[in-house]
Amino acid sequence: MPDKKQDKFKDECGVFAIYGHPEAANLAYLGLYALQHRGQESAGIASSDGREIYCHKAMGHVADIFTPEVVGSLPGVLAIGHTRYSTAGDTVLRNAQPFSVACNKGLIAVAHNGNITNAGELRRQLEQEGSIFQASSDTEVILHLVARSRERTLAGALREALLQLEGAFSLVFLAQDCVIVARDPHGFRPLAMGQLELSGDRISYVFASETCAFDLIDAVYMNEVEPGEMVIVGPKGMSRERYAPSHRRAHCAFEHVYFARPDSLVFGRSVQQSRELLGRLLHREHPTNADVVVPVPDSGVAAALGYAAESGIPFRQALIRNHYVGRTFIEPSQAIRDFGVKLKLNPIRHLLEGKSVVLVDDSIVRGTTSRKIVRMVRNAGAREVHLRISCPPTISPCFYGVDTPNKSELIAANNTVDEIRRYVEADSIGYLSHDSLRIAVADTKNQYCYACYTGDYPTDLIHIQELMGAKANR
Repeated sequence: MPDKKQDKFKDECGVFAIYGHPEAANLAYLGLYALQHRGQESAGIASSDGREIYCHKAMGHVADIFTPEVVGSLPGVLAIGHTRYSTAGDTVLRNAQPFSVACNKGLIAVAHNGNITNAGELRRQLEQEGSIFQASSDTEVILHLVARSRERTLAGALREALLQLEGAFSLVFLAQDCVIVARDPHGFRPLAMGQLELSGDRISYVFASETCAFDLIDAVYMNEVEPGEMVIVGPKGMSRERYAPSHRRAHCAFEHVYFARPDSLVFGRSVQQSRELLGRLLHREHPTNADVVVPVPDSGVAAALGYAAESGIPFRQALIRNHYVGRTFIEPSQAIRDFGVKLKLNPIRHLLEGKSVVLVDDSIVRGTTSRKIVRMVRNAGAREVHLRISCPPTISPCFYGVDTPNKSELIAANNTVDEIRRYVEADSIGYLSHDSLRIAVADTKNQYCYACYTGDYPTDLIHIQELMGAKANR
């Protein structure tokens, strides 16, 4: 799922860490390659040979940044990596991760997936006490907290820093001789742990936002890093500890709806399984007598398969995605209607002509792209277009690592379902219910966050409201 539709949620970040492998930087590169769908703005890798930390990061895609020469300049048996789409901070190289510094705890580097909701408050306090910031990313706050801690060990300083953070974070830390990873006490963002068997009964430990990164390097998935847990892997082996008391878990449901690759396990559950069930439940709630089920590629494919299987309506990939569209392109000076969507999607006319079409997508945000796609299907000859969305209406912004528009820009926050139908020019529209979403992700213990669908945020609303103001001014 490379570049997303222009009115969609922007991709969040992906993190990767590895300890105890002679090709640590090369495997970090491969891990980030598998996580490229989580962010296409910048990427970086930091490695350690036990004495120095080496770091390379740049704007662009993983494969373009990490040439064999660059990977060869990152020695050592431990490394961390990051691929980014900004959810906080500007789109500039200084915000690319990992961040690396030399401080009284030694040489350290950090990469982060999520969003620290009290970062603004912490930053102001640190600046008043003399700290100087180089970037506008919330991740840099974590480094300052670690550096200023009076704890003598890096683990102790990190533990103290983590307890001051609010919001969402899956962190990977690199020191000269160890890797430390941690998740926030709610577990908003995923972080999986795996291992690679090496010769001589040696084991290399790996961590990643999604298990698809393990598959590429032949690592075996072990389990999730638990919410509120810190894992240290170093010369003495691996240790796991709970640095914070248990909170109500709040796994991001949108990981299963949209973010993650379908071949991943996220929060210990198959994403493909969740998405196919989303589609099946969507048909039960909003059936049609259409001729074909057509996914909006790529994120609508699995749900469309489920919808087709449940309904018995034939599945047809009648919209073809151009996977080689970059982040920028030259638009013709003479306006071509809906050029951006046509650049990425093209209909197969003979599959659509004269047909009643069920168009399955994962979400509607502003509605502009949905309207263009509906028009495209109609212009290809479809008799009817019935839009089906495999999640509930998005009515609230996210502040935990998803760069959503302000509430005023969310079409479902300001319009009825029928008004949305008229705007996107569909014959009918159907959203999945909240209850069905819970069933699809197997949330039997109320362990997921649905704030974007409900407006019910699991963390301190004082900081949420502060962020709302900041987002409006951005």
